[in-house]
Amino acid sequence: MTDTRGSVHRDGEAPFRHAPGTPCWVSLMVHGPDTARRFYEALFGWEFRPGPQQPGPYARALLDGREVAGIGLLPPDRHLPIAWTPYFASADVDRTASAVRSCGGTVGVGPLDASDAGRLAICSDPSGAVFGIWQASAHLGTAVTGVPGAPAWNELTTFESERAAKFYASVFGYTVEPEISTDIDCTTLNLEGRPVADIHGVGNTLLRDRGPHWTTYFTVADLDDAVDRVLHLGGQILRQARDSAHGRTATVADPEGARFALLQSPL
Repeated sequence: MTDTRGSVHRDGEAPFRHAPGTPCWVSLMVHGPDTARRFYEALFGWEFRPGPQQPGPYARALLDGREVAGIGLLPPDRHLPIAWTPYFASADVDRTASAVRSCGGTVGVGPLDASDAGRLAICSDPSGAVFGIWQASAHLGTAVTGVPGAPAWNELTTFESERAAKFYASVFGYTVEPEISTDIDCTTLNLEGRPVADIHGVGNTLLRDRGPHWTTYFTVADLDDAVDRVLHLGGQILRQARDSAHGRTATVADPEGARFALLQSPL
């Protein structure tokens, strides 16, 4: 699952700029950012660097000096879920936000500037799943993926995949690859021949308090150890460890209830 999901830029090389439509960042907005940072620091070994501070208090998580994610304070006047939100790269956030609206989605926040780091918008697709758009300036986004402690993959759980895939393809220019199966409703979104995200349709079995949502997978070296650490740090196990074609995975939540998945890739 991780081999085509991102790039690492090494010291001395030019930073990697994400192509439009590529998942380029994951961000968590919470009521208690200090508590959240301590949880993820202990779980993934992250360090934190402040900024940008507009539109609100925010810190970027670093793994071995490379940026991988962000955690900020959820403004009390913004009714957003406590959830990891994937951001997709855009060359022009305002134009992409307009495409979101014209395709039946909603722009809940922005477009607005995040200091000199870039320009963003937070949107929801027609079913209500929340995602972000990022136009990079000083901050290019996630610098490493697919290694322990870094994002590996993003997956949308929704009512049915075909309609959702059509929306994202119209907004970001993806090609759509449905899985041929009589009992699984799954579609892969591809960009320039590379898979960038999956969409899973689960009918009406979605939790009422959750609804359609994106899930970010983070790579871990040892899934059982990571699950134990989640529990020890005050988190929850939402779906027990299981084997998949991409490796062993488990779905968990942090102390504020933000859901995410852990992935141990096969050797």
